[in-house]
Amino acid sequence: MIRSMTGYGREQQIIDQRDITVEIKSVNHRYYEFSARVPRAYGYLEEKLKSFIKGSISRGKVEVSVSINNINGKEANIRVDRNMAQGYISALREANEILNLEDDLTLSSLIKFSDIFNVQKIADDEEQIWNDVRSVAETALQKFVAMREAEGNSLKEDLLEKLSTVEKILEKVKIAAPLTSENYRERLYAKLKEVLGDTDIDDQRILTETAVFAEKIAIDEETVRLGSHIKQFRELLESNEPLGRKLDFLVQEINREINTIGSKAQDLEITRCVVDMKSEVEKIREQIQNIE
Repeated sequence: MIRSMTGYGREQQIIDQRDITVEIKSVNHRYYEFSARVPRAYGYLEEKLKSFIKGSISRGKVEVSVSINNINGKEANIRVDRNMAQGYISALREANEILNLEDDLTLSSLIKFSDIFNVQKIADDEEQIWNDVRSVAETALQKFVAMREAEGNSLKEDLLEKLSTVEKILEKVKIAAPLTSENYRERLYAKLKEVLGDTDIDDQRILTETAVFAEKIAIDEETVRLGSHIKQFRELLESNEPLGRKLDFLVQEINREINTIGSKAQDLEITRCVVDMKSEVEKIREQIQNIE
């Protein structure tokens, strides 16, 4: 299925007392380029996410954002060093007695002495956290891919419409091409008649000149190849594999055949058709820049 390179997907879930949000977005890029924004404490998730996302995306500049918040707020174990606290209390009360101060010692007084607290960060189970984040990322990725496919369907319809326009113009070229030689023969005969007057005109010479001219401007091979390329383009649009690079190459081949037809054209109608086809192909080329 054809996919656009632009997309967006977001998912938020609460798993194991963690509020996890994963956001995925992408824009056009010639290759696969990945960047991630994750909390500093969970930096190890970046490479895991890069490999995980790459399995579903072949091209595009992808940015993933992850936020992880502990709902219970408990990220560390805090213990009071009782001996240290008692030491501060004794020292403060001794100072009160010496200086004859009021004893207004409270718990808030001890908070100023940070060394009476032992803070131990709770060790993360990295594998469990990754499994939780991956679960959320899977849903975000599904939404992201679905958006890419929806935009891809719109691109496909537009491309098919433009291909049909090129085919219709090509049919006009096929009809006009045989008439070019006949028109040349008539113009040549009229010119010789004007120059030679009543003198007999060598019909065989005119036929020979016309045949040489017809061979010079023959575009049968180009129209056949152009039709074949358009058919291949249609077939590729039905493929389930990444198409962007293949379609880009095929558009170059289509453009080459049209240019050759234009260089051989000795007819105003064909020249106009070439201009119209090139205009449609340029629109196609711009559209496929958005395809994965």
